[in-house]
Amino acid sequence: MDTSLHNMNLTTDELSASLAVKEVEGSLEEEEHHIHMPNPSLWPFILGAAILFTLAGLLALPDIPWLSIIAAPFVIVGILGWALEDPMASPHEVEEIRYERGELPPAEKILEQAREVAEHTVTVASTAWSAHPVKVELEKEVENEGVVLALYGKVELEAQRQELEDAVREVPFVIDVHNYITAEDVILNIANARLENLRTQGKLDGAKDLSILVENYILNLYGEVPSGGMKSMLEREMIGIPGVRVVVNHIGLNKEIPGNLGKTRNKI
Repeated sequence: MDTSLHNMNLTTDELSASLAVKEVEGSLEEEEHHIHMPNPSLWPFILGAAILFTLAGLLALPDIPWLSIIAAPFVIVGILGWALEDPMASPHEVEEIRYERGELPPAEKILEQAREVAEHTVTVASTAWSAHPVKVELEKEVENEGVVLALYGKVELEAQRQELEDAVREVPFVIDVHNYITAEDVILNIANARLENLRTQGKLDGAKDLSILVENYILNLYGEVPSGGMKSMLEREMIGIPGVRVVVNHIGLNKEIPGNLGKTRNKI
């Protein structure tokens, strides 16, 4: 029995596995050896200038003794400031210190931080996670107070919509947030409420197995109705719901068969 091919495949697999392990180890070593340079600081400049003026005053002591007296305290201040400053602090920590001092950063900086918070909330947080993109835009800048932001996009749940708004409101110097995000479960609840209202009014007599699916601003209708007029009436009711852009009417079609796209009505 010829086993040469089996041996060759085994050798190839071992080689591939070895290369994969080496790549992983190499990437880990790169991450471990990454050097984070200290943040820029003004304290060395302040300390150097204070020492320079102090020495200049000492060298010209008979003429300008006051120069050393004024500059000497700044030497101590420069040493303490440089020693107490965290050179490895992240930019966000630096911004938080500025916020605590009451310094108002530029509107673009506030917007950038709000977008980072929104991105983290949408893609990481357990409740507000969403598969859809969300945009944060600057709506208005109020002088010496902060900014008003606007949220756009779509999420699956109203709870996600509210949690995202609350997270953005926590960003320093965000005065107000206008939330224009559409929640799919709100659209679905409104659609089901309209369907139940039509049924209560007796406008759906003879209809059966009616159901609704909402995805990506598209509302899908399923079930059976006795007439084309009732089918069109349901389309008109659903296309009027805020947030719905397209209604696809699958009524009368077998929803189990792929490709039954149904009749499409677009919101004008």
